[in-house]
Amino acid sequence: MKIGIIIHSRTGHTHFVAQRLEEKLSADGHAVDIQQLRLAGGQDAPGKDSMIQNPPDLNGYDRVIFGAPVHAFSLSKVMEAYLTQVSSLTGKTVACFVTKGLPFDWTGGNRAINELKEICESKWATVSGTGIVIWNKNRQKQIDDLVEKFSRLIDLDE
Repeated sequence: MKIGIIIHSRTGHTHFVAQRLEEKLSADGHAVDIQQLRLAGGQDAPGKDSMIQNPPDLNGYDRVIFGAPVHAFSLSKVMEAYLTQVSSLTGKTVACFVTKGLPFDWTGGNRAINELKEICESKWATVSGTGIVIWNKNRQKQIDDLVEKFSRLIDLDE
């Protein structure tokens, strides 16, 4: 199965999780690509009309995983900008995860993952699973659990 992992990562935390997913899914026999979202024109922060530089084409993937950090208690605006530019996810099965630094429930993890899921569903994707990784002393277990959960979801989809 061909799997695309589409991420936005400023600090490297989301990218780290994507690499662990890629390692596991590749070991399971899947072809996996990690594609990092970047804003066009070297922008640091997205604006209302921001465009993604070389936006990933999702057509070649059997499954897609979206990953992004929580920024200001919400989904990363870069991921939001990318998904706004995607015309449709019809027929795609996706999984979504977010990473965040603050440990409390009210610091945006649930809001961000719900935003990501709602955007995907509004584009007619089937969301098979979601996850939140809090960047604290327990992060390795959270990452391991997320990787195992997502690999089982992919195996169930086959």
